[in-house]
Amino acid sequence: MAAYMIKRLLAVIPVLLVVTIAIFLIIHITPGGPAAAMLGMEASQEDMEELNAKLGLNRPLHEQYWHWLSGLLRGNLGDSIFMRQPVSQAIAEHIGPTLSLAILAEIIALILAVPFGMLAAYKRGSGIDMTLMALSLLGMAVPSFLLGMFLMLLFAVKLDWLPVAGYEPLDSGFWEHLKFLVLPALSLGTIQAALIARMTRSSMLETLNLNYVKTARSKGLNEIKVVIKHAFRNALLPILTVVGQSFGTLVTGAVVVESIFNIPGLGQLILNSIERRDYPVIQGVVLIVTLIYVGLNLVIDLLYGAVDPRVRLERK
Repeated sequence: MAAYMIKRLLAVIPVLLVVTIAIFLIIHITPGGPAAAMLGMEASQEDMEELNAKLGLNRPLHEQYWHWLSGLLRGNLGDSIFMRQPVSQAIAEHIGPTLSLAILAEIIALILAVPFGMLAAYKRGSGIDMTLMALSLLGMAVPSFLLGMFLMLLFAVKLDWLPVAGYEPLDSGFWEHLKFLVLPALSLGTIQAALIARMTRSSMLETLNLNYVKTARSKGLNEIKVVIKHAFRNALLPILTVVGQSFGTLVTGAVVVESIFNIPGLGQLILNSIERRDYPVIQGVVLIVTLIYVGLNLVIDLLYGAVDPRVRLERK
């Protein structure tokens, strides 16, 4: 297992190198720049060139890239052009709300998706199965921002149960922190639940018809034990993959929802940075998100071995 972990970590290095090159080139090739955003479109060409020289943006791209990459190797993400603070500090201030929202949304998705997916597979072809799959299809079709506005209208405006928008850090109290995240987490988690439920059903259908499940039933084992211990455990691998991908999607795909509910997360940070052409912040956020994806994939791979001993044997 240790050798496998080292091998996977080493494989991450070329991936991150390609990602840094792609991030850098895409951002710097895009028309416009920090000078135009800071000085305005009416500024003279001389003023823009002077500011670009001050920011180091007039140097060749390969020099700018090497300067940024050498800083990364020392653990330095650079300094924000507009916020006048280290990029790492800006990310640290905004990543907390995003992670809290993603974790709560993932919990909601799992609570809804796994039981319903298992029930749909067990009741295959019945009215329950068709109803649950129709709901999951509807959940996948409804945009998260539209569902978020509907939830806001119902639970915040009409019923006045929860705040309309805003954010409170965990230091303000757990419930105070949680109540501002419930509606945006529901709007994100419900959509992810639809995808996970369909994958759970599909994976469960394959295992419920296998011989070892039929053997367990023939031995007179309790049906719930057969479904959960024998069928569900062996159906977990594809479900874990989808869960890992969905959490990554929640971290990166909450830009619109964070804007609607005025949550100061990574979504708002990168959106504002794109508008300002704040290159160091954009590069830093995308790199951190990539690291989160890579870390999630590594965790999922390790969970494979814990769930299915055959995976550990294949790695040796």
